[in-house]
Amino acid sequence: MKEKLRSAAILSLTIVVLLMASKQLPADTGTCGGATTTVPFTDVMADIFFCQIAEAYFSGLTNGTTPTTYSPSDTVLRDQMAAFVTRAQDSALRRGSRRATFNQWATPVGLPLTGRTTVGAEPELVASDGADLWVASFADVTRVRASDGTVLGTWTGATQAWGVLVARGRIYVTGDINPGQLYEIDPTSPPGAVTLLNGALGNFPLGITTDGRFIWTANLGGSVSRVNPDSGATINFTIGFSAPEGILFDGANLWVTDIGDNKLKRLNSNGGIIQSVAVGSSPLFPVFDGSNIWVPNNLSSSVSVIRARDGQVFATLTGNGLNEPMQATFDGQRILVTNINGNSVSLWKAADLTPLGSFATGAMTSPVGSCSDGINFWITLINTNQLARF
Repeated sequence: MKEKLRSAAILSLTIVVLLMASKQLPADTGTCGGATTTVPFTDVMADIFFCQIAEAYFSGLTNGTTPTTYSPSDTVLRDQMAAFVTRAQDSALRRGSRRATFNQWATPVGLPLTGRTTVGAEPELVASDGADLWVASFADVTRVRASDGTVLGTWTGATQAWGVLVARGRIYVTGDINPGQLYEIDPTSPPGAVTLLNGALGNFPLGITTDGRFIWTANLGGSVSRVNPDSGATINFTIGFSAPEGILFDGANLWVTDIGDNKLKRLNSNGGIIQSVAVGSSPLFPVFDGSNIWVPNNLSSSVSVIRARDGQVFATLTGNGLNEPMQATFDGQRILVTNINGNSVSLWKAADLTPLGSFATGAMTSPVGSCSDGINFWITLINTNQLARF
């Protein structure tokens, strides 16, 4: 009886040891989410990390050290880690974009003639509200449906409309005159005349943004204006500014491009300059991609890429069709820059600054403004009075 009990105990112990050992044996097949999953690596363990390794392989994060080995115990070098991080970021951006949702992967070789809408005279900047585009023209503002390019209405009375901002359920437009004007549109109302929110901005306001509380404009006449959108009350800041053009908010700070001294200037909430960053000649309308600020330098035919957290210029881009660039736009994955003299747009991958090519907009079209609706870029063509889909 004792022998039988001893034999049963030995058998049980052997089974436990074998089971534990089997967990440490290399395996190319495991169970993830209740389904059998197979990877080409024969040196991974059937443990808690198997599914993570499988996901890294199938998402393109890793290809292994050889076609059949993953080398899970090897040291990861800094350059290898950089590759892992970049691939993970690229995969997340590609698969999480609206373009992916709607299977819009193609990049045209140029701006198609079928994707153009006639708007007001001399269109400047444009903004998207997620469904429609709002185009500032010489004397009016045009609303265009993004799905098919249909003009939905025109609001008049916006003298020399330039910059456009979608915020607080309203459309705000700068009037590039002296003194500067700020117009407001209620998109729930039928087309008609714009509302003058404030007629005492600094001279010649162009760029426009919001920090969530105030509306801010960059005024070419030498100031930055802060407007309370509820009351219209305005403060104009002049100290340290020469000829501001573009302005943006990165979630923490305001940034203004100043063509008077070729600087990108970081501002505090009181309009004070807390940092000045030297960029190229005649910096115009920048964009923030969530990490970096892209500044088109018109007379340098270059783009400065600045790290927003510390204002460090870590790249100056040239080539790729840059020819008197005007505005930069981010679609969640790519940066587009309009080239007014080159009659083209230039494209980069935001994650690693890879140039993706230059694309013609047509002879004598002179592209100026641009925005993204998450699927397409939209470009204003000032010489042909058109809004073009790309």
